[in-house]
Parts: sequence; C-alpha cells; structure tokens
Amino acid sequence: MRAGAPGNQMSSQTRGPRKQRSSAKIDDVARLAGVSPMTVSRVINKGANVREETRRKVEAAIAELNYAPSNAARILAGGEDLRIGLLHSNPSFAYLSEFLVGALEETSAANAQLLVKPCNEEGGEAKAVAQLLRTRIDGVILPPPLSDSPAVLEALKDADVPVVAVATGRAPEWALSVSIDDREAAFTMTHHLAALGHRRIGFITGHPNQTASAERLDGYREALSALHLPFDPALVAQGYFTYRSGLEAATQLLDLDTPPTAIFASNDDMAAAAITVAHRRGLDVPNQLTVCGYDDTALAVSVWPELTTIRQPTTDMARRAVRLLIGEIRARNGGRSAVEHPHVVAEFKLIRRDSDAGPA
Repeated sequence: MRAGAPGNQMSSQTRGPRKQRSSAKIDDVARLAGVSPMTVSRVINKGANVREETRRKVEAAIAELNYAPSNAARILAGGEDLRIGLLHSNPSFAYLSEFLVGALEETSAANAQLLVKPCNEEGGEAKAVAQLLRTRIDGVILPPPLSDSPAVLEALKDADVPVVAVATGRAPEWALSVSIDDREAAFTMTHHLAALGHRRIGFITGHPNQTASAERLDGYREALSALHLPFDPALVAQGYFTYRSGLEAATQLLDLDTPPTAIFASNDDMAAAAITVAHRRGLDVPNQLTVCGYDDTALAVSVWPELTTIRQPTTDMARRAVRLLIGEIRARNGGRSAVEHPHVVAEFKLIRRDSDAGPA
C-alpha cells in the first residue's frame, strides 16, 4: 500500500499519541505527599493502617507525577526496587565469601538489589550504618560479628529498619535471626573427639565480640563435664577467628608441658593454622595430633589433610536470611502481621574427613 493511503492514516489515528513514560520514583511520590515510601507502598497495595486523608494525598501525588504503581507493587513481590543492605566486617574471608554467595543468589532470584557495605574501621559502626541508611535500603542483613554489635543494632532499631541478625547466640527480640545451635555443635564435636580416645582436648576460642564464641566454649565445657573429663583452663587458648590468631593459639597449646592430643578450633581458619604449626614441628596430622575446625568453609578442603569440621550451612543461612527479610518487608509494607517464625535455627552437621584419629 502506498504511503499516505487511507489504510495507513486510519492505523495512525487508531494508535493515537504515545504517552510519555514517567520517570518518577516512589521516593518522589512520598516527598510530594509528605509521607514515607513505606506509606506509599501501603496505599498502592491497599494496605491497612492508612488514614483516609493520607491515602488521598498519596493518590493525588501519584496522579500529579504520573507515577506507575507497578514499580511499588514489585517491592512487595520482591521486585527490582527492593533494596537490601548487607553490612559486614568478618575477619574470615572464607566465611564471608560463602555468605555473600548465598545472599547474592537469593536477592537475584527475588529480583532485588543487594547493597554490600564493609565496616572495617575501628569504632566506625555508626558511620557505616548512617551511610547505608542514606542509600534508602528497605532492610538489613547482619552477618557476624556485626550481628552482635550493640551500636549497629541500636542504630538500626532507632531507624525502624527490618533486620536479620545471622549466626548470633543472642539475637534481640525485636530483630529476626538465623543461626545454628552453637553450643550443641561444639558439644557434638568434643564428644566425637572423646569417643576417638582423646582425653586432653585443646580448644581455640573465637573472638570475644561474638556471642557464638561463648556458646561454642560452653558446649566444649559441657561435653567434658558430661564425659567426666576435667576442665583444664590451660587447654583453652584465645583466638579471634583469624589465621594468625590460630597460629599463636596453637603454638601456646603445643608448648604446654603436656600438650593436647587433639585441638578443636572455633573456625576453619584457626584450625588450618593449627595444622600449619603441627607441620612446622614435624607432627603428623592426624596420627600425632588431631585437628578439627568449625564452619566447613572452602578452606576445610583446601588444606592437607582435609579438615574434620562442623558444617554451619553458611550459604543457605544467608539465603534464608534474605527470604526472611523480604517476608518482613512485605508484611510491614502491606500492613500485615510480622513473619510467623522470626528466629530460624538451621541444622549443623559434623563432617568427618582426614584430620582426626585416635591418640597415638
């Protein structure tokens, strides 16, 4: 058909002028209406607990800005506008790597954004939280040790931001949490070592700024008591979840007049360091010294011999933390009740490899 023929003219008239797409965001609507973005989401999704006057203001702002409500609706469905913050300062690269993999996989599956913010400056928790809050996050995930930081938790509570604290031994009641039973896990490993015949079992503690460290030490002590083995303070060495601290702690234990026949370290980094110290001294692991770890990170199968360890499902815990947080955000935005199970306890498992054996 020739250009300008009636058929083409009719087609053009039928389509009509193309409507300009609005570039307004939910923050713009909230600013114009004088309310919070969460309130805008509640209005759009017909949530409860919104006054009629507020609803009218929000609807007027939406109309004036030609805002597409589907963007806000995607927030509640786990959409692209949902922004999840992850604040971290974990000294173990192996642990943090596995945690980030889980968080990234789950946020990607939910079509959400993950904003990762390090907090490595001494005493810089308040500054890091303030910087994260300025990015308009909808909720925050806190892996250890920040999941135990009073300054971080208090700042986020004051900001009324949903929080999931991960791998903490004592989550605040107002926050969500995902953890394992650290006390029971340490009890299980200590009992395993005693079943192999070990009676002098050295223990390398975790950093005192984490409640899980105390839980693991308690599990070790409770197992000794249950097995009628004496608790010897000299067999407990302070660690900080770093490889270097593991070197120092293992050296301290093996320098004892009567050294342990087994060392149980509170994470794989420190257990790997204990193996290094043993090798430097010409000790065969596990025939002359058993070494066991905790977490079951990739490091556990990167050292020789491969570590017997407690598997803490770090990647899955991160995934569950994201799902838990998204559920809480949806509940808040929709004016619904909070998530049914705010404190999730994941399962641990003792993984036996090549670094343990009975005493020589």
